[in-house]
Amino acid sequence: MSDENKPHDDHAHDGVQGHDDHAPAPVAPAHHEPAAAAPEAHGHDDHAHDAAPVHDAHAPVEAVHHHDDHAADAAAHDEAVVHDDQAHEAHEAHDDAHVAPAGAAVAGSAAAAASSKQPVWSDSGDAPFEDVDATPVYARGKKGRKKGKSGGGNETLEIVKTIFFALLIAFVLRVLLFQPFTIPSASMEPNLMEGDYIVVSKWSYGYSKHAIPFSPPVFEGRVFGREPARGDIVVFKLPRDNRTDYIKRLVGLPGDRVQMVNNVLHINDQPVRNVVVTGADVENMYGMPVITARETLPGGRTFTIQDYGPGNQADDTPVFQVPEGHYFMMGDNRDNSVDSRYGVSENGVGLVPAENLIGKAEIILFSWTPGASLWNPVSWFRNVRPSRFFTVLN
Repeated sequence: MSDENKPHDDHAHDGVQGHDDHAPAPVAPAHHEPAAAAPEAHGHDDHAHDAAPVHDAHAPVEAVHHHDDHAADAAAHDEAVVHDDQAHEAHEAHDDAHVAPAGAAVAGSAAAAASSKQPVWSDSGDAPFEDVDATPVYARGKKGRKKGKSGGGNETLEIVKTIFFALLIAFVLRVLLFQPFTIPSASMEPNLMEGDYIVVSKWSYGYSKHAIPFSPPVFEGRVFGREPARGDIVVFKLPRDNRTDYIKRLVGLPGDRVQMVNNVLHINDQPVRNVVVTGADVENMYGMPVITARETLPGGRTFTIQDYGPGNQADDTPVFQVPEGHYFMMGDNRDNSVDSRYGVSENGVGLVPAENLIGKAEIILFSWTPGASLWNPVSWFRNVRPSRFFTVLN
């Protein structure tokens, strides 16, 4: 290196030091490192000194002087900027030290307000949980118990409503559609036996006051009335009291003449065809022979009857003229049936008014032999007759 450059290097050092003398002293808090800027400034000066010899080898003295002056000015400027940044950082740190407590206080108060406010459901009700830490032990669970009581009341109301509507539906079905009956006697054997549980269609002949339980006098006659067919098995109210339910087979329509002659049914002076179907006579519980026959009514309805043979009380009768609006009824067990062959004065059925018809027997739902009791479930299985279940009646 030539001697001409040495004064310039010293000048550069002087420039840098002179710049340091005029720069404001850095103000840093106690927790900042004060010496961080000094190595940076000196490192920049060393870099400027190292760059000068490279230019000295290829440039004239004026260029070296110019480069050194710029390097000194740049170093002085960088050092001033470093000191200014440190002073600015110290000032911000001082401000943060004052602001942080106030911000923490605001955040704490906001958190306290948020925690004190209970969550709310979208349906404007309180959330179904409690702040256990904030709730006294004696008060915990009271809210839930109150809700439980009100829920129990609603549940009871729902049960009552369900029972009410179930009974209403059953009542409507019973009045308009179907009604069950139990056969209490043997007057309709062999087609219906004591202990059969049957279903009667209520719409078959329309509706009268007797279609409603207890036969209230709401109206007279029949609504949507239809004529029954000869040979139907009919449930009706006993004419002499209008309360007792009877079941018989309809054999005489309005205008017919009905008579029993020597144990043979005559309708409009014509004998009804019957054919004995039993191979040998059997005896009933009274020691009388039981005969089973197939009877065919005018119109073609055929069914099975049961008879004890000629010589019984109702085997010969006068002629019964069936008036308009009335029907002649007979049991299929001809010699063991109180029916229209016996008048009201004889505690019989007599002629049945159309208003007393309840419905047509359609099907045997299930059956058990005599001796079964509703209150004794064991008897249901001991006396049951599965072969008669769901038997369609003819």
